[in-house]
Amino acid sequence: MKTSLVNTVWFSEKRKNLLLLLIEGTRDIEQIKKSLNVTTRAIMPQIKMLKQQHLINEVGDNFSLTTAGEIIVKNMSPLLETSRVIEENKDFWTTRNYDAIPSHLFSRLREVGHYFLVEPDINRMFELPREFTENIPKSKNVVTFASYLHPTFPSLYSGVSDSVAEISLFLTLPAFEKLRNEYTADFTKLMRSDSTKIFLFYDNLKLPMITVTDWFSYICLFNEEGRYDHRDIISFDESALKWCHEFFEFYRNRSKEVMQ
Repeated sequence: MKTSLVNTVWFSEKRKNLLLLLIEGTRDIEQIKKSLNVTTRAIMPQIKMLKQQHLINEVGDNFSLTTAGEIIVKNMSPLLETSRVIEENKDFWTTRNYDAIPSHLFSRLREVGHYFLVEPDINRMFELPREFTENIPKSKNVVTFASYLHPTFPSLYSGVSDSVAEISLFLTLPAFEKLRNEYTADFTKLMRSDSTKIFLFYDNLKLPMITVTDWFSYICLFNEEGRYDHRDIISFDESALKWCHEFFEFYRNRSKEVMQ
């Protein structure tokens, strides 16, 4: 019975891993065995099947992808990467509200890359996470959207306004008014800082906070009930930084800079 390409690619971890290895370049059998931690006896039947399906070539002692193999692997990689992102913390990703994420970015959620799920200790539930507060002062450029104002937020940002090259704060009207009316000294310092720009965001964006700097991104999402459960994502991958910058580019024209 003829085996389909789908079965060939997906129904064997060894074959799938071999294809993903060969997308990086030609390998000989010893390199394949070492990279995949397999024996000759275990991998040769998989190589034979992939050759029969015209997905890999064998030239001398070397193996490489065929054109068809390359097309398939390049298209399967995004699905595998998306699956990895979700599988690592399935309970988190399957219970988020994604209404604020533009469709073209939602389909590229895999670009969050390798990330850490920040879950605060029950005794520190209402504090800004250490992973966030320790990384902001290390950054040169900071862009943040916030729909709510954490009590530590004003002092953190006003405190780094002298050392950070550029800060862009996008605030909803309630967050802006809270900053202006309840944290007057911090608000005044931020408004007078040459490095800081504050933007008033008019949309009712269903998102607690998102931050991107020159070296890390921090993503907070509401859960399905529309509540913020203080479980956040932090990533240092370049792809995550790019994804977050595109998020701000999408929404930038929906805000207005607040002038002194």
